[in-house]
Amino acid sequence: MGLSEQLAAKKADSKKKIPAEIQKIMISSTNALKERSLGSQAAQKGDTLPNFKLPDVHGKKMSLNDFDTDFLIVSFYRGGWCPYCNMELRALQEVRTKLQSLNTELIAISPETPDNSLTTSEKNELSFSVLSDIDNAYAKTLGLVFKMPEDLQAVYDKFGIKVNKHNGNAAYELPMPATYIVNKEREIIYSFVPEDYTERLDPETILKVLGKATS
Repeated sequence: MGLSEQLAAKKADSKKKIPAEIQKIMISSTNALKERSLGSQAAQKGDTLPNFKLPDVHGKKMSLNDFDTDFLIVSFYRGGWCPYCNMELRALQEVRTKLQSLNTELIAISPETPDNSLTTSEKNELSFSVLSDIDNAYAKTLGLVFKMPEDLQAVYDKFGIKVNKHNGNAAYELPMPATYIVNKEREIIYSFVPEDYTERLDPETILKVLGKATS
C-alpha cells in the first residue's frame, strides 16, 4: 500500500473514531487555511529555496551547503505527535536508497525541539537529517506557518498533544506539510503545499519527478 492509500485509510479510520463535534473543529481549521489560499502564497516552483542554519537531532547546525547532491527533498512536518507525519517520514525512509541512486538526499524539518526531533527520528528509524526549526523561523520565510485557533488548541490538549512542549514555546504555530524538490542551484522544481494536514506528497510522485529531471 502506497503512502496516499495509507493516509486515506488513516483518515477514514479517524472519522469513525473521533466525535463529530471534534471533527467539526478540525475541519473548520483546515477550511480556514484553504479559504485564505495559504498554500498558494507560500514558496512555489521556480522560487529559490533560501539557505538555513538549523540544528539536527544532536544539536549540530546544518545548512543547505552541507548537502552536495544534485537534488534535495525538503519535507516540512508538524511533529512526531502527528500520525500522518510519521507515516510520511517512514515512507520517505523506505525510498531513500532509490533517491540516493538518483543523487538525491532527504531533509525533514519541523518546529520540534532537537530532543523531540531525536525521538521522532529514532521512533521511525530515520537515517536522513531531521532538523529543528525553532519558532518556525525558517518556515515563516517560506510562508508556510499558521497559528492554531484556540478551539483546535483545546482539542489537541484533550488528545494529550502538548504542542507548546514539543515546540518549546507557547506560540501554537505549525507549518503546512509542504514538500519541495530542489536542484543543485536550490531552485524549486516541484512544490507540494497542502493546507490539509492529512495530505502528503507520495514518494512515487517524487521518484517520477526526479526521473524526468535526470532523463
